[in-house]
Parts: sequence; C-alpha cells; structure tokens
Amino acid sequence: MTDYGPAAPHGPDMSGRHPSMVTPNFDMNQDEAKMFDKLLKPDDSYDANGVYWADMSWFKRARFVMHTDAIEARRELGNIWAMAKKDPLAPVGFYFRNMVLPGAGLGLEGYVLFSIGNLKPLFQKGFPACWGTGKGQGTACSPTWLAAIEYMEIVGIIFGQITVGIIGDWLGRRWGLIQDATIMFLGLIMLTAMWGTTYNGWIICYVWSLFFYGVGVGGEYPMTATSGMENAVGSGKISTKEDRLHRGRKVTSAFLMQGWGQFFNQVLLILLLLIFHHGSGNPPYSKVATQWTFRISFAIPAVGTLWLVYYRTFKMKSASKQLQLQKKKSNVTGYDTESLKMTFTHFGGRIIATAGAWYMNDVFFYGNKLFQSEFIGVVTNHSNSIMPGWLYNLVNVGVSLCGYYLASFLIDNKLYGRKHMQTLGFLMDFILFMIPAFNLEYYTSAAHIREFQTMYFLSSFFNQFGPNSVTFIAAAECYPTAVRATAHGFSAAVGKLGALTAAVLYNYIDTQTKFYVVPWFGLAGVFLSVCFLPDTTGLDLKEQERRWAFIRAGRGNEYHGVAVHPKHLSWWERMRGLSKQYDADLDYKQRVEEMRKEWELLMQEKFDEKAGQLNQDDWEDLEHEYSHEVHEYFKKTSRSPVLNGQEKRVPPMSGQNTAPNDAINEKRAA
Repeated sequence: MTDYGPAAPHGPDMSGRHPSMVTPNFDMNQDEAKMFDKLLKPDDSYDANGVYWADMSWFKRARFVMHTDAIEARRELGNIWAMAKKDPLAPVGFYFRNMVLPGAGLGLEGYVLFSIGNLKPLFQKGFPACWGTGKGQGTACSPTWLAAIEYMEIVGIIFGQITVGIIGDWLGRRWGLIQDATIMFLGLIMLTAMWGTTYNGWIICYVWSLFFYGVGVGGEYPMTATSGMENAVGSGKISTKEDRLHRGRKVTSAFLMQGWGQFFNQVLLILLLLIFHHGSGNPPYSKVATQWTFRISFAIPAVGTLWLVYYRTFKMKSASKQLQLQKKKSNVTGYDTESLKMTFTHFGGRIIATAGAWYMNDVFFYGNKLFQSEFIGVVTNHSNSIMPGWLYNLVNVGVSLCGYYLASFLIDNKLYGRKHMQTLGFLMDFILFMIPAFNLEYYTSAAHIREFQTMYFLSSFFNQFGPNSVTFIAAAECYPTAVRATAHGFSAAVGKLGALTAAVLYNYIDTQTKFYVVPWFGLAGVFLSVCFLPDTTGLDLKEQERRWAFIRAGRGNEYHGVAVHPKHLSWWERMRGLSKQYDADLDYKQRVEEMRKEWELLMQEKFDEKAGQLNQDDWEDLEHEYSHEVHEYFKKTSRSPVLNGQEKRVPPMSGQNTAPNDAINEKRAA
C-alpha cells in the first residue's frame, strides 16, 4: 500500500543500522555516508579521516591549513584570471562591489571624522582671532566651545552606536543602514553651510553639526559590521566556504575603507588649499582661502553620501534577511530582549573582551598623534606652514593602509587569526610607546629624530594590523544574530569612551607624562585579549548560531559541537569548564538527527500548505504527488526503500498542526 506521508532522510546510523520509521529494513550505504560527511565535514575544515582542524597536532594542523589555503588561493587566482580574460576591468568591478560598496559608509565616515583634526591647524592659521594661541589671539571664541568640538563629536558617535545598534536588531539592518546614510548626508549639509554672525556663533554651529553627523557615524559601526558579516555567511541553513574561509577578510576589507577615507580627505585638503591659496601652501592663509577649502571639502562627500542613501534604499533590500530568519526561528517579532539578557549571562566574558579591548585601543589610537606633533617640529625646524604636517599625515595614513590590508590577508589564517593578531598588535604598541617614554629627550633630539619617526610609523602599522581591525570584527561575530548589532554598538561605544578619555586626559598632562601613561593601556589590552577574547578564526558562524539555539532553549549543556572547542573559547570560558562539553562523535550524531528533523519539518510544511487548500476529493492526487516526491528523494540519494508490507501512518511533527495528518489517517481508516 502506498505511503501517504513524507519520508525523511535519517542519515547514517552510528551503530551500523539505519533507524528509519518508514523503512525499518533499510541499511545505509556508503554513498549516503559520504553525502552526510560532505555536508557536515567540509574538506576545508576536516581532513580525509573526518578530524576537525583544531583537533589535529600542531604539525598536522599547519600542513592541513597551508594545503587548504594553497588550494583556495589557486582557485581564487584562477577566477580572477578568468574574469580578466573576459574583461580586464572585471576584477576591479568585483572588488568594488564586494569590498568598496559594503564599506562606503565607513569610507565617508573616515573622510569626515578625521578631517576635523586635519582642519584644526588650518583654522588656527586662517582664523587666529578665534583659534589662535599667540598673544592677543583666540579671544573671540569661548575655550569651552572650542574644546567641545572633539567632545561633542565623540558623544554623538557614542549615541549613534548604541541607538542604531538597537534599531538594527529591532527594525532590521537595512533600516539602520538607510538611517545612518540619511543622517550623515544632512550632517554634511550642515557642516558645509555652517555660519554665525560672530566667530563664537560659528563655532557653536560647528559643534552641533559635528554632533548630528556623529550620530550617523556611530551607527555605521554596528551596521557595516553585522550586514557585511551576515552577507558573507548567507541565509541558507548549510554553511558556506565563504563564511569559513573568508568571513574575516570580507568584513575587514569593508572596515579598511575608513583608511581610504582618511587618505582622500588629506589629499583633497592639500589640493584645495593649493587651488584657493594661489598654488602655494605657505602662510599667511586668508580667510577666503580657508573657507573655500573646508566648505568644498565637506561638500564633496555629501554627494557620495546622497548616492549611498539611494543605494541602500533600492539595492540592499535583503540586508535584514539573516536577522528575519533568526527571529522567525525564535518566534520573536520585535526586539529580542530575552536574547539580550541571556547574552550578558552566558557571554559576559566576551563583553569584557570586546568592549574593554576597544576602549584600550582607542586610547592608543589617539595617543599615536603624540608622536606626530613632536617629530614634525624637529624635522621642519618648527615651520609655520601646515603643509609638512599634512604631508607627514598622508604618509602615516599610507602606512596604516598597509596594516589594514595585511590584517585582511591574515585575519582568516587558522595559524594566526584574530586573537593572535590583536594580542601582538597591543604588545607591539606597548613596546613602541615604552621605548621613547623613558628617554624622550634623547629620541626627540635632532640627532635621533628619525628613530622616533620610525617608531611612530610602526605604531600606526601595528595598530591597524592588530586591535583596530580585530575589535571591529570580534565585536560582531562573538555574539548571536538576534543581538549582534546591539552588542557591537555597545562595544564600539565603550571604545569611544576611550577616545573621550584621551581627549580629556591629554588636555591636563604634558607630553612626557602622556608617554608615561599611554603604554599601560596597551598592556591592559594584551591581558584582556589573552584572558577573555575567544578565537573565532575558522569557526563556522552558523555553528555558533546552532549553539545559541541550544542556549536559547535552555539546553546549553547539551551542545557538543565545535563552538565549544577549546580553540574557539577564551581562557575564561575554558576555566568555567565549557570546553568539557565538546564531543565530536556525539555532535555528529546530533547534527545528523537535526538534519532529519529539519527535512521532515520542511516536507510537513509543504504538505500542510497544499492540504489546507484541497477538498476531500483531492486527497488521492496529493497522495500520489508526495509518494512520487519521496521516491525521487530515494533515487537522488542512492537509497532503495524497503517496505515491510505494513500500512504506515503519517508521523505527526512535534509542535506542528496535525490536522492534515489526522484527516488523511481518518480517510485511510474509512
């Protein structure tokens, strides 16, 4: 007699027999075992014997990783060559679509955010009555409002990071992205047109324009990180090679657009000043040249930001797909407050790592400028021109870009990866600040200023090739999808408190004291990274989501997969005993069973959807259709179902509507 219900692929039975409720006499074959191994043990993470890369000895692991990476590099280079043969500009277009566009918001943010520091020396020379520090100068503007320029900008960023992070998890990534671009566009209009009847009125307008723009800037951090990461992961249930091998590169490549924003800002400021100052970069600088320079420098990115509003509104309609799927799975319609509470309960150590390390990094990031002001004065013999400072800053941004790109190249390497990169970056910055701290006069003398200058550039390099890149990605991928933007925004906001600490602290201590204080933040960053930061390099992000599903259901101790492998947990988590849950064999059995249930559920949903639309006379057609579909499945998977001759009833799905099954079974009984 024909079976009416959807059969399910149960996978290989670990005991040697196949536990099929539909085909009890069936024994699995080798082809089916290979099929499940290919799905559950991909060859970029498991060797031929099914051993996870982190379970291998160090020598075998190194050989496996180098072999896998070599194969992937050849594949990618082959694809690039194939694209180039068809169209020489195709690789450029690919890079633009996959790396530049996802980070366009951060590029524009980097352009404007860092222009504030670049414009300050121009304002000091062009508007001495307001900004000047000489005798009789700087009296037209309130010192409080001048200091508020940096403070209010940072406060706006913190506000945006927290609020937009919550909005991104509540309304979706797409709306957060559109909102950020819109706010930044309006903020740039305000910055371009800012005015005042007095110098002090102009400064007040400048401060509030920066605050408003900062709100949009702050939102870019969680939105770019989460949308870029989830785009790499994809929306299907099966993980992808792009996620496992290139997730970090994809996010870091978007983040490094911030460096390009700084670069283009400095280039344009130099060109604009030369244009409006009659081809000369030397003082004195007129008010007219100063105004044209800074206003045009803000107007140019406004055009790009308006285009970004259009692109995100009409070309990124699926940016929230991953979040929507997660909410549907958890039966959540609004903001998932339950997941937020559980995140602080289960991932408290990770919050200390991502937020704390970001705080330490931002103190260092702003402390890096301490070098520049010291060595430029010696190298240029304390020139009154702003051009040497701008040119040296341009070189420094170029060095930083080298650090960004090397970070994107190695951040997914399983032998190095995120945690080692952040720890080494903090350690090198600590050393590079500590060396001159206790011998500052020696290194700032004319005879040894080159060594000082070298340490400045190296500190910039290791800051990008280290904590500045890793904090951005770690703050997103350490947490579940439901609260990923919130957690990233919170971590970034704590980081900006580090920038605020530096902005306030540096106003009250001299240069020598600054060099005494700053290095210890780097050492604190090393401690936080070693103790509390998990290493998510090579970890399938969907496997982490799978672990979260267990935690969300109150069964966290029943999870035994690679997300609790000692390699992917922090020292703090290992000390709490979480790594003891890892059991590769038991996890494989669980994953096979989960695939069976997912397939049954999918078939049941399809069956219920069609059954609800049919009357009693159409049951025979429905029976035939599903019987055919089941046999097609067996044919594709090389399985030959053996029925024992007994009549089968449709197995009801747990938690599902069983009315269609009951109707079918009643029809059979009749």
